[in-house]
Amino acid sequence: MQISYNWLKNYLNIDMETSKVSEILTAIGLEVGGIEEVQSIKGGLEGLVIGEVLSCEKHPNADKLSKTTVSIGKDEPLPIVCGAPNVAAGQKVVVATVGTVLYDGDESFTIKKGKIRGEVSLGMICAEDEIGLGSSHDGIMVLPQDVAAGTLAKDYFNIETDTVIEIDLTPNRADGASHYGVARDLAAYLKANGEDVKLTLPSVENFSVHNQDFTIDVTVENQEACPRYAGVTISGVEVKDSPEWLKNKLTSIGLSSINNVVDITNYVLHELGQPLHAFDGDKIKGNKIIVKTLPEKRKFTTLDDVERELSDQDLMICNAEEGMCIAGVFGGAESGVQTTTTKIFLESAYFNPVFVRKTAKRHALNTDASFRFERGIDPNMTVFALKRAALLIQELAGGNISSDIVDLYPNPIKNFEVSVSWKNIDRLIGKKLGTEKIKSIVAALDMKITHESEEGMLLSIPPYRVDVQREVDVIEDILRIYGYNNIEIPNEVHSTLVYSNKPDDHQVKNIIANQLVAQGFNEIMCNSLTKPSFYEKQERYPEKNVVALFNPLSNDLSGMRQSLVMGGLESIVHNINRKNSDLKIFEFGNCYYLNPTGEKGTLEKYNEEHHLGIFLSGKMIAANWNAQEREVSFADMRAVVDQVMRRLNIPESMLDEKEVSNDIFTEGITISTKNKIHLVDYGIVSPELGKNFALKNTVYFAEFNWNNLLKVAGKQSLIYKEIPKYPEVSRDLALLVDKKITFGQIKEIAQKTEKKLLKNISLFDIYEGEKLGTDKKSYAVNFILQDANKTLTDKQIDKIMKNMIRNFEKEVGAQLR
Repeated sequence: MQISYNWLKNYLNIDMETSKVSEILTAIGLEVGGIEEVQSIKGGLEGLVIGEVLSCEKHPNADKLSKTTVSIGKDEPLPIVCGAPNVAAGQKVVVATVGTVLYDGDESFTIKKGKIRGEVSLGMICAEDEIGLGSSHDGIMVLPQDVAAGTLAKDYFNIETDTVIEIDLTPNRADGASHYGVARDLAAYLKANGEDVKLTLPSVENFSVHNQDFTIDVTVENQEACPRYAGVTISGVEVKDSPEWLKNKLTSIGLSSINNVVDITNYVLHELGQPLHAFDGDKIKGNKIIVKTLPEKRKFTTLDDVERELSDQDLMICNAEEGMCIAGVFGGAESGVQTTTTKIFLESAYFNPVFVRKTAKRHALNTDASFRFERGIDPNMTVFALKRAALLIQELAGGNISSDIVDLYPNPIKNFEVSVSWKNIDRLIGKKLGTEKIKSIVAALDMKITHESEEGMLLSIPPYRVDVQREVDVIEDILRIYGYNNIEIPNEVHSTLVYSNKPDDHQVKNIIANQLVAQGFNEIMCNSLTKPSFYEKQERYPEKNVVALFNPLSNDLSGMRQSLVMGGLESIVHNINRKNSDLKIFEFGNCYYLNPTGEKGTLEKYNEEHHLGIFLSGKMIAANWNAQEREVSFADMRAVVDQVMRRLNIPESMLDEKEVSNDIFTEGITISTKNKIHLVDYGIVSPELGKNFALKNTVYFAEFNWNNLLKVAGKQSLIYKEIPKYPEVSRDLALLVDKKITFGQIKEIAQKTEKKLLKNISLFDIYEGEKLGTDKKSYAVNFILQDANKTLTDKQIDKIMKNMIRNFEKEVGAQLR
């Protein structure tokens, strides 16, 4: 937000360096993002002087040029070649001397010494459009004869120099969204620190009603959306250009002048923080204003000539027949003030911030008015701002006040009442300020003490302070005005040490992320918002479990993701379309679920989990002179999953693996603990799911439930022990089993058979062929046996292997090959 320092001083009698003002504003919560010196005319007419044309004759080598000599108050007159048809001897003109920089919008050029058709020219005689004083280019500017040659143009034209302070306004500080609001907060600081300053509002005492020639009947049908609506009519206005002082004020803060009436509404908006709107009185059909909502999908054309489709939740300002303005957001194309307008209805209202916010977001409109309405303006400023604007319109556009002020305010917004204790003020600030100091700050902040006791005070806080409704808010306000830097840093810290949970989520996440990156993975971050259509006809993640947004940015971002798989597949397709198909990526992110049967309005309806998603696609090994090219396989994904488990010290013995069959995977494995805590699902992404993303490549995906993983990892203690002195023994079995038998079943049987000496089981080959039968397959399984205290004998080993073979035959019908 731009604040003009000259403008600011209209309300506050201060004279201090802008750097000091900026320092104070930043200290009290209106952080200054930058300071810039500006002129009412770009460049400030630097280098331009008033000159007198001493002689003027036809250029010897050009019919349309003149050769002149011009005095600029110095000893030697300047030779200047001029192309203007109206140049003549004896004229007082504006001269740009050599080295002067002239501006044309954002473009600039420098006047240089040169020759024009063989004649020396040491400057330029200027037209008004060439120096930013107008738009005419019919000829050079000719000034009155009483102007002395050598007078600086910036002094003659009274160029105003100003300093613009850019304030990075936070959403909670709506009270600072105007020049008067900033002046009010600055005055509070200065008063609380002993400065004798006076804060003044512009006077509206001269406001009076002249006649009742043009009355408008106003009705507010939706009082929730419009708690207060005021208006007045003005007849006989003349819509024309604004005077220079008004143009300069608006230009200094980056606004363009439109016409005197519209400029006044913008001026009052930035002066007082109250948005206004002026309607062409002749366009108000039936002489009625009705504040209401219109039916869903009604068409309405706004000031920018865009036809918009309205929602039945958009508050509209209507006449007897149609909508004229989207309330608090944007005016209509048909009802605005034109050069032919002679009477106006001037609106000043307080609209519900929630209604304005939703409407502005719905139509992707962000205006100066909506910016203020949606943060909460001062409802007590409504009529004052109306009178202020009406008086300015009378001053600059003429006309008479042609009706009484209509002010519909059935349920006045009351001041906030907040109780504050002296004890809590001292405790939270960390310093005893004293009751008198506190009361002086409270008074400077426009808060009224309605009751005071030994324990504290009861405050009445004006409604423009929408950010101060709790005791802690009041204390924060007292502290910012007193000054954060005035609180001494203590030598001791009186606090309880808080230990982080074990294991530390952030630390463990970094460990796993670093491990994956070291293996060639890249981390991605996808949007938590997603298309609900992704979950249509899904069984694993049904559409009914999508957490929907009440006011989405778009249909493509109207739900919360249930899984990391959708965002990951979008990222993979994005990369493949850009010729990057060999991918190793991972993501940490939250997933959200809705329980449709949960009690309405309670948090039990919603569940949020943190997940880790890992994706593999394309080549695992690229072609190289010392390695054969190889595509990613199921075993590669299995290895990554095992490495994550191993890094978190989750032993294989406590895990239970099963095949998973759902519409996410064509082939997949789910891993849980023995006591049914789900940890991870991984496998080959279903081609049917891939079709939603036009994905043809094979993708391997693993999704960890990070919350559960961390919970299980936190229970495991890392134990160090000596490397066994005695050798391990390796035995292999080739087992012929039915196709439906999984390696997980084989592994479970082996672990139950030998719990003490069996250290590891691994599958190193699977064979299927016609010789085995169509419903058979062969597992080649390796078993590692070891005793930490002695060397195993052949007798012990044979006994263990026979027991395992017998149990394989008994439980799954396995046969040795």
